[in-house]
Amino acid sequence: MKKTTLYNTHLNLNAKMTSFGGYQMPVQYTGVTKEHLAVRDKLGVFDVSHMGEFFVSGPSAHDLLQYVCSNDISKIPIGKAQYNYFPNENGGVVDDLIVYRLDAERYLLVVNAANIEKDWKWINTNNKKFNAQIEDRSEQTALLAIQGPKTIEAMQQLTEFPLDSLEFYAHTTATFADCEEVLIATTGYTGAGGIEIYFPAADSPSIWNKVLKAGEPYGILPAGLAARDTLRTEMGYCLYGNEINDERSPIAAGLGWVTKPETGFINSEMLANQKTIGVENKLIGFKMIERGIPRTGYSLVNPKGEQIGQVTSGTQSPSLSKGIGLGYVKAEYATKGSELGVLIREKYCSALVVKPPFLKS
Repeated sequence: MKKTTLYNTHLNLNAKMTSFGGYQMPVQYTGVTKEHLAVRDKLGVFDVSHMGEFFVSGPSAHDLLQYVCSNDISKIPIGKAQYNYFPNENGGVVDDLIVYRLDAERYLLVVNAANIEKDWKWINTNNKKFNAQIEDRSEQTALLAIQGPKTIEAMQQLTEFPLDSLEFYAHTTATFADCEEVLIATTGYTGAGGIEIYFPAADSPSIWNKVLKAGEPYGILPAGLAARDTLRTEMGYCLYGNEINDERSPIAAGLGWVTKPETGFINSEMLANQKTIGVENKLIGFKMIERGIPRTGYSLVNPKGEQIGQVTSGTQSPSLSKGIGLGYVKAEYATKGSELGVLIREKYCSALVVKPPFLKS
């Protein structure tokens, strides 16, 4: 089992550790709800150094990425980022990722930890006819997600670069916490705003401590994967292995907005057809009407008790103090405002179909 360079730091903070994506990672420190609300209202810091980082460069880098990615790579200006997924040849998803354009012919791809090996093989297999330069820097790169509405103000003291000048999904390279060449990006997986920083893994303990010190007057808390999951669920963000996988259609998952078949990516014709004629099942968000916490794998049923789908992610929302979830249902039951039921310990518990993010629905 791998460990990030902050493993001992997490132990010293009495973090509860678990296995995730092949790494020993912190699940929580002071409690999921406390960490979640700190990110929503103030700020928190996550060690997400288990994520994978691939650098793609050279004259054919654009053409390779346009072929393996779902979105239109040509639309990414230098200094911006774009959400994407790798479509496979069967109508499913190899992985979802963020693509950062670093320079005219240089890109950074950030992929999920559990899929690093699979993604590396996938992109290399498809690179044979493009011959772009590809480098896996996952082991040498650390990633901290500093998230929450107070992040920019709190972290400004650690860099001379004006953080508030960065637009959403933008990035720059600057000195941060006395470390040169830190990639600072206004990306994240919480919907709470903030930044993500990429830097050499060896600098992790120093930067982590400086981030906590800078954020202390603002109420910063170290946050674990459990809070990261409740935060992303409240936003309705897909998680690979839950809402998307090798078999599930990205159109059914609501990812049509990052599916640009006109670019000619892998299996673009099939997905273009699905965008036109629709799909049999759709991913929905739902909010519990009755008390109850939906969990992954629970059955979704219509008011008659007939099974119509399954929960893919569910939790008790710390922000709303009620159960919320994501799941797939037959398309005719996906209308906003429709009632459905979640079978919790074989009991029908009523819920309402809503459009994420849950905080605005």
